[in-house]
This record gives sequence, structure tokens and C-alpha cells, in this order.
Amino acid sequence: MPWDTDVAGLEKTKPDLIFMSNGPGDPAHPDMTPVVETVKQALNRWPVVGICLGHQILGLALGGSTYKLRFGHRGSNQPVHDTDADRVFITSQNHGFALGEMPDGIAEVFTNLNDSTCEGIRGPGCWSVQFHPEASPGPLDANVLFERVREMVNG
Repeated sequence: MPWDTDVAGLEKTKPDLIFMSNGPGDPAHPDMTPVVETVKQALNRWPVVGICLGHQILGLALGGSTYKLRFGHRGSNQPVHDTDADRVFITSQNHGFALGEMPDGIAEVFTNLNDSTCEGIRGPGCWSVQFHPEASPGPLDANVLFERVREMVNG
């Protein structure tokens, strides 16, 4: 769907889940405000999953903040700690912004081991990661993350 689809447009498709992918830019730019508002409304209707920019937009929709990194995360060798499974993923990343403080009830579930930035969150009916699990930097390291998405849809 186009990036600027509103909730009425989403409802027409009868989605099982809203998936927000990556993209360029500052998630807090005024042009993104309608997208953040749509995600706020979507959170009350469907499970929501985000990757990269989608992760940042979800964080804003949940009441969190974002900030510009001094040095962006670029490359395919970024170690990220999965606090739920207590394991480390080697991830691909290409972003210049990160999530800041998140409200109560939203758990930080992935942390960058190089600079301790938030790399993933989980909340009621939502889940997101900053890195690119679809890039498979290791031998299918991140496939387990897609299983988590499947569980959200299937219950």
C-alpha cells in the first residue's frame, strides 16, 4: 500500500496485520505526522509490525521519541542483543535515527551492543526492529523473527 494510506484505506483491504517497511528520512519530520497518526489508529484495530523506518514510526505512534544518531548505523555487521531469547544477532543496518525514550508498557527487546541504542520494541499488539532481518547477514540468523510475526497473526 502507499505510504500515505489512511485508516479508511486500510480497512478496505481487511488486513490481518499492518507491516511497515523501511525507507529514508527523519521519522519526526512534519510530513510524517499523518503516517504516525494513522499508525496510532491502526494500533486499536490490527497487529502492527515495523522494520527500520517502520520501527521508528511505530515508536512515535506509541508515544516515544526519536533522535538523530551522531554516527549512523551502516553495514552488515551490527551485533544486536535479543533480550527475550538472550542471544545475539549479527544484523544489517542502514539508518541515521533511533528510538529514544518509550512510555511504560513498551519493552525494549533488542539492544545494539556497539552503542546501546534501542533496536527493537514490543508492546500490546505490536512489535518492531530497527535492523533489517530480511537481509539475512548470517546463515538465516533472523528467520526466528518472522516466526514471531506469524505468531502475531495466527494468535
